Amino acid sequence: MYDLIIRGGTVIDGTGKDRYVADVAIKDGKIAAIGDIAETAGKEIDASGKLVTPGWVDIHTHYDGQATWDPVLAPSSWHGVTTVVMGNCGVGFAPVRPDGHEFLIQLMEGVEDIPGAALAEGINWQWETFPEYLDALEKFPRAIDVATQVPHGAVRAYVMGERCNTDYAPTQEEVEQMAALIREGVEAGALGFSSSKTLLHKDVHGEYMPGTFSGNDEMLALGLAMKGLPNSVFELVSDHLGEDEEWAWVTEFQKQTGLTVTLIATTAPAYENGKMYKLAEQARAEGREIRPQAAGRPTGVLHGLQSSFHAFVGHPTFRTELAHLPHDELVGKMLDPAIKARILAEESQIKSGPMQNLAQLMNLVFPLGENPNYEPGIEDSIAGIARARGMDPMEVMYDMLAANDGKELFYQPLGGYQQYSLEGQKQLLEHPNVLFGLSDGGAHCGVIADAGMPTFIMTHWGRDRKRGDKMSLEFIVNSLTAKTAEAFGLYDRGAIAEGFIADVNIIDFDALRLFRPEAVFDLPAGGRRLVQRADGYDFTIKAGEVIFERGEHTGALPGKLVRRSDRPQVQVA
Repeated sequence: MYDLIIRGGTVIDGTGKDRYVADVAIKDGKIAAIGDIAETAGKEIDASGKLVTPGWVDIHTHYDGQATWDPVLAPSSWHGVTTVVMGNCGVGFAPVRPDGHEFLIQLMEGVEDIPGAALAEGINWQWETFPEYLDALEKFPRAIDVATQVPHGAVRAYVMGERCNTDYAPTQEEVEQMAALIREGVEAGALGFSSSKTLLHKDVHGEYMPGTFSGNDEMLALGLAMKGLPNSVFELVSDHLGEDEEWAWVTEFQKQTGLTVTLIATTAPAYENGKMYKLAEQARAEGREIRPQAAGRPTGVLHGLQSSFHAFVGHPTFRTELAHLPHDELVGKMLDPAIKARILAEESQIKSGPMQNLAQLMNLVFPLGENPNYEPGIEDSIAGIARARGMDPMEVMYDMLAANDGKELFYQPLGGYQQYSLEGQKQLLEHPNVLFGLSDGGAHCGVIADAGMPTFIMTHWGRDRKRGDKMSLEFIVNSLTAKTAEAFGLYDRGAIAEGFIADVNIIDFDALRLFRPEAVFDLPAGGRRLVQRADGYDFTIKAGEVIFERGEHTGALPGKLVRRSDRPQVQVA
């Protein structure tokens, strides 16, 4: 007798093969049989007319702190994700000396926009070494599986102290100490090592994060610490991708180890001029396991009165008289015609980046509304709406910010959207070396809500796109499951196949939708975060247990810590 049988669903099994209708039986947390199953089970689910897929494997999240206090790991778990990989971008909370807690909190707050007060209250530091951190994660019950990587920032801080985030070059002894810590962490179960070399990543004081200025010799030496440890991954965030010197040490690492490198570009030109696609092509031509990550859409800042950012944050009246007010009082003040006139007559005191020309920026700011559209045309922008109404774009922006109780949010793509099309993104996503990633689940609490990326990819690219070709669901599901799992050495999941962990989504595809992002204040210390909910996930099953039923957590907590394994790749028939 089976524990659970899913009856009559349309199976998209994660391998890329064509969909088919079948029953799926689960026993002892694993998929036991697929086909026309005559036997019975303790529980059965009628999936007729629904999609049956593997649970999503999200390789780019930042739940490093949240995983120590939150058993649900929302919002990712709301969107069918059953495995998350954290420790990305070189930030994390181990190894750490007893006097180093605040430094790592401030680093995470600055780089990933997770409220420091929430981290300080939520984390119960029960570790110093990375293996001890893994043990602490393993003890905590949760709904979904977590895996992590050894972060360069924490390692550098542990070894180099206050010199860690300068351009000071470590001694040979310090490099060896860092390499030993990385190997210790990966041997204990980390999936790999992550680092960041982008000027965008700074702590709350504006100091560049440890590793930003690391030389190529240091980077190669630290990567080579994983040599001989199969299924480990080197994740690199960098401003220098495409430069010959960067490519040289990355390819040397891959040549010497045979391990996977996954690359993340952080500058808009990397996407605008096709640099990431060219890197993927070069890696493929050279036969390298070098895998750029790409999101389903450009990362976007969310403007709004409940966000940390909008067009008027730099205006003097807003900064001095309104910014500190509770939300309802703030909205009331903004509706005052006198205050509106004063703010619109002022210039922003922020003159950097896109804020240099706010009127021009309004061509790339789009109201999301109740049914968010992430591939809008210029006519959908604030500037486009203003032209249609014969109004000034900044007045339209102001009015829409304050309308509807001040809860509207506005999407500003950060790069690669000047042509008002995601066609270039589609080309990148379809490259065989590219991995679907960059949801940043758990991070960027005040300005970004991309943890629902899998749901966006399924709905936009698989069903709703109007301004170009779609992608097949078979390709999408493969890219969200088996492809990401295999890249990180997780060969026991990512497919509906006998013997695999029974991580399953049952999806009402016609009803699948994303709601407007919203601000909630449910982090420790009342911390705010932007989240996005979904409809259409009838059931999410983790290791054979139903953890979500129609959007509600059942209370089941079958999730575990996933440690790196030496096991070879499993071939799915």
